[in-house]
Amino acid sequence: MKCPYFLHDVLHVRKLVWAKNQRLKFQKTKPYFTVLDRFLELAKCQPAKPFLLFEDEVYTYGDGDLKSNQVAQALRRHAALRPGDTVALMVGNQPSFVWLWLGLAKLGCAAAMLNYSIRSDPLLHCLSRSGATVLIADAGVRGAVEEVLPSLLQQGIRVFILSDDSDSEGIEGLGQRIQQASEQPLSPQLRAGVNPTSPAAYFYTSGTTGLPKAALMTEGKVWAVALLFSIMGVSPGDVIYVPLPLYHASGMLIGLAGAIERGSTVVLRRKFSASQFWLDCRKYNVTVILYIGEILRYLCNTTKGADDRLHRVRMAVGNGLRADVWRAFLQRFGNIQIKEFYGASDGNLSLINYMGRIGALGKVNSYHRRATPYVLVQFDMEREELVRDSDGLCVQVLTGETGLFLSKITTSTPFLGYLNNSEQTEKKKVRDVVEKGDEYLNTGDLMKIDKDGFIFFQDRVGDTFRWKGENVATTEVAAILTTLDSVIDANVYGVQLPGHEGRAGMATLMLKDGKTLDCTETFSHVSNFLPSFAWPHFIRIQENLELTATFKQVKFKLVKEGFDPHTIQDPLFVVDPRRRMYTPLTLELYDSICLGKVKL
Repeated sequence: MKCPYFLHDVLHVRKLVWAKNQRLKFQKTKPYFTVLDRFLELAKCQPAKPFLLFEDEVYTYGDGDLKSNQVAQALRRHAALRPGDTVALMVGNQPSFVWLWLGLAKLGCAAAMLNYSIRSDPLLHCLSRSGATVLIADAGVRGAVEEVLPSLLQQGIRVFILSDDSDSEGIEGLGQRIQQASEQPLSPQLRAGVNPTSPAAYFYTSGTTGLPKAALMTEGKVWAVALLFSIMGVSPGDVIYVPLPLYHASGMLIGLAGAIERGSTVVLRRKFSASQFWLDCRKYNVTVILYIGEILRYLCNTTKGADDRLHRVRMAVGNGLRADVWRAFLQRFGNIQIKEFYGASDGNLSLINYMGRIGALGKVNSYHRRATPYVLVQFDMEREELVRDSDGLCVQVLTGETGLFLSKITTSTPFLGYLNNSEQTEKKKVRDVVEKGDEYLNTGDLMKIDKDGFIFFQDRVGDTFRWKGENVATTEVAAILTTLDSVIDANVYGVQLPGHEGRAGMATLMLKDGKTLDCTETFSHVSNFLPSFAWPHFIRIQENLELTATFKQVKFKLVKEGFDPHTIQDPLFVVDPRRRMYTPLTLELYDSICLGKVKL
């Protein structure tokens, strides 16, 4: 009665210890045993087993080995890649992405996973930070590549595109070269120098600077993430549905690398579709789905049908699921195990809700507290700074209170930082938290822990907010808005939207004298330079933007006021994607948005 979760805690700890021992075993293997080696092991012992199902195509583990051999052979010959090089990938969800990733691993090279939708300066920034010598892009983003091509060539970056040929000077066709390449394996000596600390990939994340940062993912950390499926109970016989983009760590490392560790089959979706989701699950006999919270919310918002529970899905693995959506999803689609977890590509710890407590992102126990120390501390939202006591140490919150989640940086839980960005790496660290000289990682997440050890996400702080499962950097959006001829300054932040997870983007603009907001031009500008999840959904016009004494923009008051025209006298506008413009936010339109009659 005093320890109702004791047995569950013990069973979970056993799984964590097993995963830790697996990583130690791989580390002791000479040469180091990587996820690629696990794939090659499977290609040898189960070559005919389906590895990747994509639309109407079926690729076995044996097929994947041969396809990635061709990629490696072609890149070694035509791109002159050497072990240790970094190659940037700007490719959507398709089999060629997987073959490229495996092929680069066979060459001992790291992959920088570029967001398929970034453009212009953010794209150049990502490439320059990655240190990539080669860019491989999908034919579908040829226009975005051509736009920055002169800068890429000036930096000495070779550009390949996944088509048979290219009529653009400076862009080389790679498709036919791969098809004509040998299927023979390359020498394992090319990756003989790979060890647990070797770079395996770089995943981009938005932080307080607003521009994407390349988070290092070492071979050892890849294993740490890939083993999550095993901890959660995924089996080799499962069929895993991956509708998340592979340039995200969740899609690539949990979904794909996790499936390889298990020897399972992956169903890869080009792009998430709520209307096709369950049709795919039935078509491919899916048993495990990968999600972010918004995906399950979209599924709950589809028209109900008699076949809602006609599927074989037994488990859903993901993060960011709201309690109300959680309940609605289970009630409508059946008794599916929800395996909610918490983690980040630039983080140094993960949490798992192994009990299935609705609304919780994880649960901690005594073992977890010792293995991955953390604290929740007071944070002043108005001043946007940590609260410290007279000794200069952080003030910890009590059980059940909301605090900023800090995870301790140790040799077993290191913070790997950002590539070629020591300034932002340092900004993520907090010192003198519990005792003088200690060092913690600032997750930027506000959480609370109840008396049973369940952890609940509350909000994000700083210059980043989440919308539709993506981190939106306010300074990046502001930088784009201020390039409009009519705009002097922009203050960007997230506001709560009834019935939606996270925060919708809003921008308060200060216009030049005599200028008015051009609603059509503004939408065109925003949609050309920002991915849809980063668009400001609401715009507010003010004569002057409030600044602090140190010239920092004041967001707290604006966030609190939101976008309510009942109380705000300033002009307000809302995005209208169908008409490709911003339109005045009337009282009637505001009420319709709050009631869910108008979708954003």
